[in-house]
Amino acid sequence: MGKTYERIDGRLRTFIEEQHVFFTATAPLDGDGTVNLSPKGVSGSFVLLDELRMAYLDFAGSNAETVAHLRENGRITLMWCAFQGPPTIVRVHGRGEPVFRDDPRFAGLLERFDGVDHTRHGLRAIIVVEAELIRDSCGYAVPFMSYDEDRPLHAKRFARDDDASLSAYFEKKEHIATSIDGLPGLPLPLPALPPAR
Repeated sequence: MGKTYERIDGRLRTFIEEQHVFFTATAPLDGDGTVNLSPKGVSGSFVLLDELRMAYLDFAGSNAETVAHLRENGRITLMWCAFQGPPTIVRVHGRGEPVFRDDPRFAGLLERFDGVDHTRHGLRAIIVVEAELIRDSCGYAVPFMSYDEDRPLHAKRFARDDDASLSAYFEKKEHIATSIDGLPGLPLPLPALPPAR
């Protein structure tokens, strides 16, 4: 099994949009640098912009490795796997960039996400990815697992922050402005969220 696709549409698009979690992988150029692998799972925080471009909301966390790696070299892989239904794994290898709050594109991109209240999760940036290689493979070894609901803990923790307190939280964390390997991460202080259009 395993097929290469020219674009994300039809069955492939449906599969991706139905998944409750996906994973992102990035790495610095330095061969001794730290490879990063992150799960993403807040419902409504991923959108397909067109047949080759996608975006997801980058929420508050204790580091900013993906942002740092993308700022350095742009390489990223996204992966979805079926925990229910037919066994399938889809990988999108591509180039990504973090679009920060003060970028003129930010507000327009944010309008594409209508399935999540981003104000409750400490939104830092929007990661935009352009696919260069789209492949699927069998997921025969992926176990069946059921989705119950999103965990409420992230929203409960960050819903109480405004722009200033969120920025102060990030400034206290060792690996937000600078990655584990010393690369520039999230620019601080955090700019205010642009007003809703």
